[in-house]
Amino acid sequence: MNGYEGNRTLRGNHIAVRSEARSLTYSQLHDRASRLAQVLATEGLAEGHRIAIMMPNIVEFIECLAASAKLGCAALSVNFHLAPAELAYVLADSQASVLIAHTDLKEVVSAAEPTCTVIFIGDESSSGYEARLAAASAEPVHYLWPAPWPVIYTSGTTGRPKGVVHGALASAEVLAYSQNMMAQMWGYTEADIHLVAGPLYHGGPQGYANLTLFAGGTVVLMTKWDAREFCRLVEQHQVTTTFLTPAHFIRLLELPPQEFAEFDLTSLRHVLHAGAPCPVSVKLRMIEALPHAEIWEFYGMSEGGATRASPAQFEERPGTVGPPWPGVELQIIDPETQEVLPAGRAGLVYVKPAYGRFHYHQDEAKTEDAWLADSFTVGDIGYLDSEGWLYLTDRHVDLVIKGGVNIYPRQIEEVLHQHPEVVDCAVFGIPHERDGEHLHAVVELRAGQSQATPQQLQDFCVLHLDRWSCPDSFEIIEELPRDPNGKVLKRVLRQQAWSDAGRNI
Repeated sequence: MNGYEGNRTLRGNHIAVRSEARSLTYSQLHDRASRLAQVLATEGLAEGHRIAIMMPNIVEFIECLAASAKLGCAALSVNFHLAPAELAYVLADSQASVLIAHTDLKEVVSAAEPTCTVIFIGDESSSGYEARLAAASAEPVHYLWPAPWPVIYTSGTTGRPKGVVHGALASAEVLAYSQNMMAQMWGYTEADIHLVAGPLYHGGPQGYANLTLFAGGTVVLMTKWDAREFCRLVEQHQVTTTFLTPAHFIRLLELPPQEFAEFDLTSLRHVLHAGAPCPVSVKLRMIEALPHAEIWEFYGMSEGGATRASPAQFEERPGTVGPPWPGVELQIIDPETQEVLPAGRAGLVYVKPAYGRFHYHQDEAKTEDAWLADSFTVGDIGYLDSEGWLYLTDRHVDLVIKGGVNIYPRQIEEVLHQHPEVVDCAVFGIPHERDGEHLHAVVELRAGQSQATPQQLQDFCVLHLDRWSCPDSFEIIEELPRDPNGKVLKRVLRQQAWSDAGRNI
């Protein structure tokens, strides 16, 4: 693989990135990123420093990533939905030297009162992004690194976000090795056209955009998610690869079959999905809807990748997220005794990464909690089969203890997804005076044709689950709350239900 510098030299006229508004070849990306790197250098940014990037999916986001690779500084992707107090915390905690933000976010940025330099895209003054690039020298700045080194703040379920820092990646050699390994593992090549369907501040959408640029392909940016627009862009640009989440699958499957069939999606050869457990029924329907594409699931997080499963592997063992990545090892640990559990026993999933350790920025306690010897956990519960393939059962934080019995809501959500009128759902525990917790299901039904009642949903669950594991109450709502990547915000629903209880467990 060529990396950013090699693609500039060998594939200069090839389109590197495009949006509805504009596109850049690899040569143009190199030129603009060189100018930006010089602007950042005048602000004191140097190797090992951090640049914060806060904007929607626009071409300038890629320019910022490329400039960070030229300077050898970390690219800190900031969720542009943050409130001022949250933004202030991330900027202060990360010690970012410069923030580049879209002018539409000026009110939020100003309210955060950042102490670092701020450059606004869309600001037409002499201090704005375009004016400063135009005033910078046209002298080329070569890439110190073959790809950007990302630092991503995880949203978490409680407490403040955590900045995940992969210190081992902060070198040209290790970055090149990791990107080459990923490109070979997924089969990404310079011929690929990759559609970014989720926000670039998320690890998955940004990671596979970076991988495509490392390989010399073309990245196509969606401004925001829309199922019809996704299909249109795949057809228009002959997209070959993409990264999606189960929420994206659900919305694609909600398109009327006749309308979905009108789009030519046959160019799509490789679909990666992660971000949340995918209901088996949804995954099987998606495999049927895209018979020409290989739909691979992987289990990973900002902290590191762990497993992957091909369509054939998934159909052979429904529900699996597959065997480990090359060089990765898995263990299932009892959270109470910290003993290694045998095949078939559920416990905390621990991952031994292929290279290096991460740490949470300026948080030794959280880092120490995550690691056990040379393996880490993010709190997911799962088990291994006899051949070492992983099955996820739930998040540790989502565990419901009902009358002293451990119940994992994901198995209930899997059942509800089989109901023909259910689009999506979330099951969690709510306070109960006698049993500690009871199970509550919040359900989004198919629009326009759904007649299912809470009692009918209860009866459906009874057919597939033991009664103790069935939800004790149901709530039907028009639309479940979601984050910008489409993931159901279960913690928001849980907080609403527990707000009057005076306790959290």
